[in-house]
Amino acid sequence: MSGRRLQPELREEFQRPVGRDLPDEELKHYHAKQIITVGDVVSLTVREYGLVPILSVYDGFTERRELTGFADLVKRGGWAETVVGNPAGTITSQLDDAVRNALDGTPGRIIRVEGEEDLALLPCVLYAPDGAVVVYGWPGKGMMAVDVDGASRMWARETLARMEELS
Repeated sequence: MSGRRLQPELREEFQRPVGRDLPDEELKHYHAKQIITVGDVVSLTVREYGLVPILSVYDGFTERRELTGFADLVKRGGWAETVVGNPAGTITSQLDDAVRNALDGTPGRIIRVEGEEDLALLPCVLYAPDGAVVVYGWPGKGMMAVDVDGASRMWARETLARMEELS
């Protein structure tokens, strides 16, 4: 996929959550699930529950403030990460390719975004295996979960198609 940009008329759609609320305590029931995390707080919280996501996407910030908890965990653990550039309101082809390549079945992949990771939900849902759960942060509210199936994948595909293609 070539890169995409969110046009102003679609921004309102992204101000509404997708999926369902996921209280922290429900994570103890997720040990048998393939989980993908998008966001710093979510990625750290899921790890604190002893879960290893198949992919974590983070940018080192939460609500525009630098947050180093997950970044420190990655550094202390010596975990390899792929670094991609992705400005706010976009999904660059670099991010799209990194997500697709990371979901090859090897658990524990990490992508650090220089820029903004908020729209990474879309390629994560698009490329995740059926039955996986994409967990992302909803500022001020907590975590949201999107079950990956035909319907959620169609939503991601249709949303991406409505976004402006980057040249």
